[in-house]
Amino acid sequence: MRRWAAVVVACAMGVALSANAERDPDAAWLARVGAAARARGFQGGAQSMLVVDRASGAELFAKSPDRALAPASTQKVLTALAALDAFGAGYQFTTEVFAPAPPNADGVVASLAVRGADPAMTGEQWWRLANDLRALGIAEIAGDVALDDSLLDTERWHPSWQPVSARAYHAPIGAMSANYGAFRVIVIPGASVGARARVQIDPPLAYFPLSSGVRTSRPGSGATLTVERTRDASAVGERVSVGGAIALGADRVEIWRSVIDPTAYAAAVFRQQLEAAGIRVGGKVWAGRAPAQDVLLYAFEGLPLRTTADLLLKYSNNFIAETLLKHLGRLDTGAPGSWVNGAVALRARLGALGLPLDGIVLVDGSGLSRDNRVSARLLVGALRRADQAFEIGPDLLAGLPIAAEDGTLRKRAEGARGLVRAKTGTLDGVTALAGWARTERGREVVFALISNGHRHGDVEAIAAVDAFAAALVNDAE
Repeated sequence: MRRWAAVVVACAMGVALSANAERDPDAAWLARVGAAARARGFQGGAQSMLVVDRASGAELFAKSPDRALAPASTQKVLTALAALDAFGAGYQFTTEVFAPAPPNADGVVASLAVRGADPAMTGEQWWRLANDLRALGIAEIAGDVALDDSLLDTERWHPSWQPVSARAYHAPIGAMSANYGAFRVIVIPGASVGARARVQIDPPLAYFPLSSGVRTSRPGSGATLTVERTRDASAVGERVSVGGAIALGADRVEIWRSVIDPTAYAAAVFRQQLEAAGIRVGGKVWAGRAPAQDVLLYAFEGLPLRTTADLLLKYSNNFIAETLLKHLGRLDTGAPGSWVNGAVALRARLGALGLPLDGIVLVDGSGLSRDNRVSARLLVGALRRADQAFEIGPDLLAGLPIAAEDGTLRKRAEGARGLVRAKTGTLDGVTALAGWARTERGREVVFALISNGHRHGDVEAIAAVDAFAAALVNDAE
């Protein structure tokens, strides 16, 4: 351990290694890691870095490992760990369906109420639920369908996220949802310059009345597209306005946006799927509460949490992260989940797992808030704690993006292709990476790197992070 420490200090101070040390593959590896930690992309900012041996936990490299910085989406490692620990990898969030009475001989129920909980209710899941109800004998709902989102509070955006944009990563949070509170706009150029472009919305719902003025521009001119959504005063829905131009012969462009009202959006998706399943709806499908006197008709079990955690980590899904955080608060307090009780529950879970929390600030689940403060030591500790937990560790590891292969690392860290599994984190002025790495000689390490306020911009900082990942795996003689 003394030799390791000496080399680390030498690397950190920029001291040249001796000729003997340069021939030592371990010393040479540490020299490369130290040099990568001093890259131009990190200059002018603050970093917290830690690399430990996966098997023993011995520290191999450190740079201000206890400094607490804004972690961006590496915070999702903490949320995923706490949720898996609290609920279990096989846990399934249940969407409950209530009615005044079971369907009569003609398949008619007077009304339905659906209580939401599952953060992974996509259009496909709503389709499955509708067809399961059809299989239960329901052919018609004479009255209304109430969508009950009361398990979580109705604060849709964290106060510290301001200003909130229409981007999909700023989707509103709620217990009742569809497609993570997002939709897709597809723009296809017309047949000639000046022709109207074809614009489609996915999913195709009456909830999204469309206004489009997109024109086809000359070849090679690029796309200049704008997409806005506003509440539609003439109906229950959100008007989508698309403008700009797309070049003749260009590939189609896909733009993702968030909705304004997650419950109303889920209602529109569910109505579409009920009708597709052949179930007639006589009344409205809208936000409401499940009447206390109604009976439980069906409990629709969603994806196992291990699968939801995979979606959370692999694609850095903010909606899932925040919903899970609020569910942690609900679990611990019995009250509707909120950011306040969720953040308290997250901290308590991590503390119970023995993780270092001095100086740590946790306010949301996704890392969108710049008020979060997390250290490299906490992230490494969380990853090692998961690694030691047979019940959840394999699921968390499997969910991490693989360098240059999938998830948010699919187009990054080519120099560490297939040898790094790590959660990315990116905000303006923030870049981070935390996960596992296997060196070319087969040694496995756990690492975390957070950089805030770097002088030369985010593009160069991200390149420096990717170079650090490459240095971690490069220990060949």
